[in-house]
Amino acid sequence: MSLMTALYTGATGLESSSLELSVVGDNVANANTIGFKGSRAAFADAMAQSLIGGAATGGGQRGLGVKLQVVQKILTQGALTNTGLATDLAIDGGGFFVVKGNHAGAEGTYYTRAGQFTVDEDGFLINLQGLRVQGHPADATGQIAGASVGDLQVGNASNAPLASRSITVRANLQADATTPTTPWSPGAAAAASNHSTSVTVYDSLGQAHQVDIYFRKTGAGAWEWHALTDGGGLTGGTAGAPTEIATGTLTYDAEGRLTAATSSGTFNPLGATNPQALAFNFGTPTGGSGTGLDGITQFAGASATSFVNQDGYASGDLSRISIDGQGRVVGAFTNGQSRILGRVALASFEAPDQLMRKGGNLFSEMPASGPAVVGAASTADRGAIIAGALEQSNVDLAGEFIRMIAAQRGFQANSKTLTTADQLLAELMTIKR
Repeated sequence: MSLMTALYTGATGLESSSLELSVVGDNVANANTIGFKGSRAAFADAMAQSLIGGAATGGGQRGLGVKLQVVQKILTQGALTNTGLATDLAIDGGGFFVVKGNHAGAEGTYYTRAGQFTVDEDGFLINLQGLRVQGHPADATGQIAGASVGDLQVGNASNAPLASRSITVRANLQADATTPTTPWSPGAAAAASNHSTSVTVYDSLGQAHQVDIYFRKTGAGAWEWHALTDGGGLTGGTAGAPTEIATGTLTYDAEGRLTAATSSGTFNPLGATNPQALAFNFGTPTGGSGTGLDGITQFAGASATSFVNQDGYASGDLSRISIDGQGRVVGAFTNGQSRILGRVALASFEAPDQLMRKGGNLFSEMPASGPAVVGAASTADRGAIIAGALEQSNVDLAGEFIRMIAAQRGFQANSKTLTTADQLLAELMTIKR
């Protein structure tokens, strides 16, 4: 009977309106969930029934209601909000962060747009559920080798020391200075010199050694220099006794330009690599291809040092990390050095809206989504990583409220179908009375 069919048809309308309201409610509930992607319910008409005589004779067809076709994910970009926290990451564009670990009792690899990350006690970059962020590890020199992806351990890094190999000095030695009357000796270095400067150098263990460089005028346009350090830091040395580790000469022309420079000596730091080569760069003499003006000059002005530098450093502990737009995690160390510790990876899919929601802001791969293609940010169709920011939910509350009203009205209208059919059936039952 058509009235009974109308009841069932109206019931499908009630169910579809309820499902629509359920999807809308889920979106509204997650309006403030980081990285959340909203959904929408797509409906289709149910099977149609041909009337007596069929469509060919004009009987036509009668619909049998509505059914849910699919709940479709909407993967539009959410707004980015600055947090200032270095390990908070947002994706500007396509792609998903890759995390690995146990979720809801199942070990696996999951994908997420929620970049609320932190560093655990073992130094691994993790999400708030403890799943480890996946990426490309870097070696001890900061080079990312190969395309292998694994857990990113960035919080326990240290920086090995580098032995000094070169000392660079820029200065001026007073042209009209007179030769000191005190003969040169390491014990009377200050009195026997016209000028001095100092620099801290490091051995292969990262131990610091203060090196004092003394300049003594020996004649017109002629100088000698001596590099001293405390003998307590040298193999076979005596603590407190200034010990010469290098010496040489400097020669200048009438225009104050360096024309020649010599150097010799041996540096044997205690307990470290011996001997340690240590080059002293006082400029490029005019006798070669230099100008004689890029290091130590001899002009009439007072003796003064303008620049001293060396290329070594002590060991260092990790003080902070930062992450750039390509996902490279850069560590800054207490010795002033920095290097790349790894690179956060992003995954892309041919059909990302076919991923399966797993709860906890996580998705899992499905046959319909295609396999994950993992690589660096800002490559292929993967977006850029924005550090110190988070992606907000892409839910538009105004639009959801409109859909909520439409679902409510649809439910009310379909209920009228049921009540009307029920009234007609009740009228039919009274015919026998």
